Amino acid sequence: MTLTGQYVAFFLFALMAITGGVFMINLNKVIHMVLSIGLSFFGVAGLFVILHAEYLAFVQVLIYAGAITIMMAMGTMMTHHATAEVLPRRKWHTFLAIISAITIGGFFLYGIYKITWPSEMAELNDNNVMAIGEKIFTNYVIPFELASILLLVALVGAIVLAKKEGDE
Repeated sequence: MTLTGQYVAFFLFALMAITGGVFMINLNKVIHMVLSIGLSFFGVAGLFVILHAEYLAFVQVLIYAGAITIMMAMGTMMTHHATAEVLPRRKWHTFLAIISAITIGGFFLYGIYKITWPSEMAELNDNNVMAIGEKIFTNYVIPFELASILLLVALVGAIVLAKKEGDE
């Protein structure tokens, strides 16, 4: 195996995704958790770019890293959080977690090295975003429009519920 730019980029984006997930689980402040899951989302988007799935990378950045992370951050800042006392972790919990992670990682690595991978790549469209757009707006127009109407109704319902709570 030769060390190419694609391998380096893969390991950097994978490290970003994994690090963001680990930080999200282990941090105590909610806003720090939100920022670390945003880091994880950007790592996954980078992996999509390496896989030549530009549309999925765009959606990952736009919806997850952008909208979801900002919504979670705004929700965190707009609500009141009582500070709870964090109990100290037991040392054997950390030890068992490390042993479990190494064991599961070993199983994954064993499976990766034992599987026979196909030798040729699948044929991709030159412009897969255009192909997805053509499919959505020719074969799936009605479900696409129904989903947009459903989102509009949910938005109006949220506004009505928020207005009722504000009046009380």
